[in-house]
Amino acid sequence: MRDDEIRSMVEKILDQMLNTSAAPEPKRSEVIQTTAEALKKKEIPADSGECLEDITKTDLRRQLLVKDPVDAEGYLDMKAKTPARLGIGKAGARYRTATMLRVRADHAAAQDAVFSDVSEEFIKKCGFVFVKTLCKDKDEYLTRPDLGRRFPADELEVIRKTCGSHPKVLVIVGDGLSSSAIEANVEDMIPAIRQGLQMHQITLPPVLFIKYARVGAMDAVGEVTDADVICMLVGERPGLVTAESMSAYIAYKPKHGLAEAKRTVISNIHKGGTTAVEAGAHAAELIVKMLEKKASGIDLK
Repeated sequence: MRDDEIRSMVEKILDQMLNTSAAPEPKRSEVIQTTAEALKKKEIPADSGECLEDITKTDLRRQLLVKDPVDAEGYLDMKAKTPARLGIGKAGARYRTATMLRVRADHAAAQDAVFSDVSEEFIKKCGFVFVKTLCKDKDEYLTRPDLGRRFPADELEVIRKTCGSHPKVLVIVGDGLSSSAIEANVEDMIPAIRQGLQMHQITLPPVLFIKYARVGAMDAVGEVTDADVICMLVGERPGLVTAESMSAYIAYKPKHGLAEAKRTVISNIHKGGTTAVEAGAHAAELIVKMLEKKASGIDLK
């Protein structure tokens, strides 16, 4: 219910009580009780357009559900240091309703992140060049990881024309396993990468957006373009802590058969982890270092 609706209902109930001559003036406790009962009985019609409060907007680190804690401040201080579900209380041997609903809501958000697509409007707004792997749909993407690493011939031609031959640095975006992560982070991260590289007189070609992308898709792009360094931003597998976590995989001279140990990774890029701007600045530093050392992954250390 909206605040104005609650206020209006309370005013009506008070007016009815206070203007009844036959009845004695109600006590404050009675007014509050009657108002609460009326609010509980109010039903929201299915077609009213009203929605319940989005419980996923509540910061779990600030929510303490333990009844009568001995040290509430200590509890909250501990919760502030981890996204784990601490201080959730219990009802007998079970979770409390608020906790159970939040787990189900976070699980639903994770499923939505996996099964939804990055919107076409978002791709156009960012100015990305769209290409797609061999996967025909989301089901095939989830069941055939190998197809998410390769491209049909016509898409390879688009990549070649967009990126040119032997670019120094490429930044590409893949939807991966979380469309929510891409839409939440890339708009802040890519400008930070650009700014960091411009300090070293390095410019970027247009950014590719790869639909149904696995991390290995960067190897196929490397084969076609012969880029020195490729930085791939890709949505991570979502969990119950967040559905908006993204990773940046960066590799020197990526080609088919590149060992995973040859990739450098910045993970947990989201508002509750490494922020997109911070990750972008760090990625730019790593890219410059890779160009200098001509190595990535474990070879860079």
